Amino acid sequence: MSTTTLYPVESRKLETTRWRIDPARSTVEFRSPTLWGLATVEGRFERYDGTLDLRQEPAIELTIDAGSLKTGNRIRDKHLRSSDFFDSRNHPEVRFVSETAEVEGDDLNVSGRLYAAGTSIPLELRATLRQHGDELEVDARTKGDHRALEMSQGLLGMIRSPSEMRVHGRLVRDADSEITQDA
Repeated sequence: MSTTTLYPVESRKLETTRWRIDPARSTVEFRSPTLWGLATVEGRFERYDGTLDLRQEPAIELTIDAGSLKTGNRIRDKHLRSSDFFDSRNHPEVRFVSETAEVEGDDLNVSGRLYAAGTSIPLELRATLRQHGDELEVDARTKGDHRALEMSQGLLGMIRSPSEMRVHGRLVRDADSEITQDA
């Protein structure tokens, strides 16, 4: 049995390295209240790619394959991919692009835009970062109004807002990343 030790983030390494999300050890999930708030639909995306590079603009980009959505119910998944929601046929990607990203201890405060189904909304989030050897562990959560993305279809207002979005996983050094060393 092995144990995992997480350490505070070395800010120099964080700020001078290009990181990418490792999909094999990460999750991109959502939760949306339905039935007038009495139940919650939980789902995840199976295909996505993302980077964190505080030296670049934008510092954070996450691109999600909208067609990879899974909730555990094939009929619901098909409906969520339809033009009533993600419209994955005409808009195959969901993207988050940061506008600002500031490190504050082990937290990363981010503002940016979420693009989905041909429109976008502003999002603010705080991500927690922890050092794990040569990798970073990230836990980012935010809430967004899916109605502003024109994803409000539902009988009698059964789908409530906001929806919660979460990214949890591992960030590894990008193969093209160069770490600047102090002389």
